[in-house]
Amino acid sequence: MRAEPVGLACPAAGLDACPVLDLFDELRALVMALDEAGIPYAVCGGLAVAIHARPRATVDIDLLLLAEDVDRVRSLANERGYRIESGPLVIRKDIVEIHRFSKPDPETGDLLSLDLLLVTPALQEIWRGREGIAWEGGTLSVVSRAGLIALKRLRSSGQDLDDILALEAGDDEA
Repeated sequence: MRAEPVGLACPAAGLDACPVLDLFDELRALVMALDEAGIPYAVCGGLAVAIHARPRATVDIDLLLLAEDVDRVRSLANERGYRIESGPLVIRKDIVEIHRFSKPDPETGDLLSLDLLLVTPALQEIWRGREGIAWEGGTLSVVSRAGLIALKRLRSSGQDLDDILALEAGDDEA
């Protein structure tokens, strides 16, 4: 298992072509704020794939958290520049609800999104199965490999299906 998530790779053109907002730094700042506030969470989505299976490009931070913590996380996210908020996105009624907050890159105007997936009754088992991994001198809470596969099966996009294959291949190696 990887000890650190992999951020976006810089293009071959060099560091000057890298985005100003660094995914790894943004994750680190958010996790520190959540830990300091005592808010439980679990990294999921593309960053969790990078932790469990293989690095892959991703342009957002996905966190699983309890519905009762959304307002507290909204406040923490707003303090860190995530001030553009979409309404709740219901992917599958009573199964997946997402609250999205975005932060504009001051140089390019591109948005970095923070997606908060709420723990619904259907996701309780995934929430209970989250794991702590050593990271940055502390512990990073991450959805388990099995939980991540279950989440990705809910949407089953092309990227999700590729991620499931990589995650299942990692199960064979374990």
